[in-house]
Amino acid sequence: MAQRGIREYDGKKMLAKNWSDYFSTDFKYPGKIVLVDPTTKLDDLPKKYPWLNKEKLVVKPDQLFGKRGKHGLIKANATFPEAKNWIKERMNKETTVGKVTDKLTHFLIEPYVTHDKEFYVAIKSNRQGDTIYVSNHGGVEIESVWDTVAEIQIPVDQDIDKITIEKHLPKDTPKDKQKMFASFIKGLFKFYKDLGYAYLEINPFVVSGNNIVPLDLVARLDDTAHFESGTKWGDISFPAPFGRKLSKEEQYIKMMDEKSGASLKLTVLNSKGRVWTMVAGGGGSVIYTDTIVDLGYREELANYGEYSGNPSTDETYEYARTVLDLMTREKDPKGRPKFLLIGGGIANFTDVAKTFTGITMALRDYKKKLKDTNVKIFVRRGGPNYQEGLRIMRELGKELGIPIEVYGPETHMTRIVNMALEGN
Repeated sequence: MAQRGIREYDGKKMLAKNWSDYFSTDFKYPGKIVLVDPTTKLDDLPKKYPWLNKEKLVVKPDQLFGKRGKHGLIKANATFPEAKNWIKERMNKETTVGKVTDKLTHFLIEPYVTHDKEFYVAIKSNRQGDTIYVSNHGGVEIESVWDTVAEIQIPVDQDIDKITIEKHLPKDTPKDKQKMFASFIKGLFKFYKDLGYAYLEINPFVVSGNNIVPLDLVARLDDTAHFESGTKWGDISFPAPFGRKLSKEEQYIKMMDEKSGASLKLTVLNSKGRVWTMVAGGGGSVIYTDTIVDLGYREELANYGEYSGNPSTDETYEYARTVLDLMTREKDPKGRPKFLLIGGGIANFTDVAKTFTGITMALRDYKKKLKDTNVKIFVRRGGPNYQEGLRIMRELGKELGIPIEVYGPETHMTRIVNMALEGN
């Protein structure tokens, strides 16, 4: 599972779009919200959204970073002309948030909601299922009042409708809000599960008349759920985190991923690193990365990524070529070898031979560069047609004259990491 952050705008639009499917008609979310980017014609917005000139507004950046109020990046209780000017003053201007500097390019506009009480709710996946966090003391200082947060664990096979949520709410929940909050939490959990969320935090949300309004929202989706939930997501993008610009290679893999039914991911961590991975499966990529870091090679880890969902031979070939091109651009300045770990668990339906055929095609293309940069390759894989896949890899090592050690499911999944890095 690959968790990818989404804009606050997209999370709130999803809530508004799917509200009637998950929440009681006793309360509503108006869903008035506008996203502004460098191409937006600000003066034309009131024609499409008349409420912009009728209500007081809140405007803030929407670029996957928090604590915007603490950085002076929220304009509240503003008229549309004031909001418009505030955006113009900051659009495409570099801003530093913490230790990260980047340009502000996307802003969110929504109605300003007067309120005297803020609430907190979050849902997070874990090994046993999901945990719901609730507090009657929402806001930017939630960490400092974490003792007010009630936790509700929902096991994987548990139907939330069979849980009496009211009994698990914080003790200081107002009695006149208990039924509403319990209903809202149940609906939010169903929304979270059905739409493939891995994390969803609304901090704070407020009650305004018969409306529940999320003032601030942070969310991550399991992007492999697109085939199930894509119609409910709508037209959504997965922007890079604030301060991080995608390289040409990362953009290329992202483009491939968006056009494919498979999952192809690549993040370059250190282009001069000696340890490169080509891992099948999102879960496997996490485990391999953790193992490399645990062995003390954090600074040498060059990339993070995965291929999964039974990619075609051509897709795997293009993915492998991209990784190999990055890996073999320059030698290690100290003359040390580089390591390519082609790993993964035991596949459910990915044809190992088919994907390995794509990888071997790329390895042949880079035969000379692999030798010049002293690359050692370690392979571990299992799954459909894996014997043929491993045979192809063994034969390739002999053909190219490059050291390739090949192992199947009889070998622990991350054993090749120790073999490569520790020489064990």
